[in-house]
Amino acid sequence: MAKSKVLVVGGTGYIGKRIVKASLAQGHITYVLQRREMGLDIDKIQMLLSFKKQGARLIQGSFSDHQSLVDAVKQVDVVICTMSGVHFRSHNILLQLKLVDAIKEAGNIKRFIPSEFGTDPSRMGHALEPGRVTFDEKMRVRRAIEDAKIPFTYVTANCFAGYFAANLSQMETLLPPRDKVTIYGDGNVKVVYMDEDDIASYTIKTIDDPRTLNKTLNIRPPENILSQRELVEKWEKLIGKELQKISLSQEDFLASMKGLDFASQVGVGHFYHFFYEGCLTNFKIGEEGEEASELYPDVKYTRMDEYLKIYL
Repeated sequence: MAKSKVLVVGGTGYIGKRIVKASLAQGHITYVLQRREMGLDIDKIQMLLSFKKQGARLIQGSFSDHQSLVDAVKQVDVVICTMSGVHFRSHNILLQLKLVDAIKEAGNIKRFIPSEFGTDPSRMGHALEPGRVTFDEKMRVRRAIEDAKIPFTYVTANCFAGYFAANLSQMETLLPPRDKVTIYGDGNVKVVYMDEDDIASYTIKTIDDPRTLNKTLNIRPPENILSQRELVEKWEKLIGKELQKISLSQEDFLASMKGLDFASQVGVGHFYHFFYEGCLTNFKIGEEGEEASELYPDVKYTRMDEYLKIYL
């Protein structure tokens, strides 16, 4: 069976650039949307040109030009959107509603993967304000996809290693501490840490797989289900030193939200759900979902002790 042709929307972003690379590596004809809104962003333009050198095809389109999106979508079989949904960078989740309209009009798409890649929003109806806005908006996009009867796969990838493992899950740095570390509660709540390149590999694996059609792909490989303390221990073993551990109670953690700006409050709320509530691992994957490492055992996913070695 011929491999699907893929359009990546948001291909110059943090996850998007990895999706483009994985799509090319797995042999798909890969298009990347070149948005007029990039303007004078030289870094993004240069990245697009580097994709072109690797074999990707650039296609013009704009969210302010509906017909350009329809025309782009008509060239492919699968659309993957990776637009940012984190408030401290840029937050464009609801722009996808325009993409949904274009896909619906084009009528040829056999799979749409919207921009999720983190926590399953369908399990976050109880989330704290203001952080719940992320989950509410993703659910709004899901409803639009399903109302339009567009075939889909939702990808929930949990904690990006670059943001949550590299720093031992500290909030104000992206590098691992070498002296002391804040531990959330008792530090024993299980979360899931994933190398971003592995997320991309698993995502591309799904697009021609009937087992993931109209389902959620949960990227939750067993050896990457770790508590914060287990992650810290891996780092301590690598550096040959025990860190000073400062426990932060749930009450004090939530109190720290007071007076923070909006983006920081969103971040604190999400950390609470991950590291105190355990929302990433406190459920069984039901019939509506599949687990990535079970479906694709050929993907040699990165364990976190290996991932952390680059920071030595």
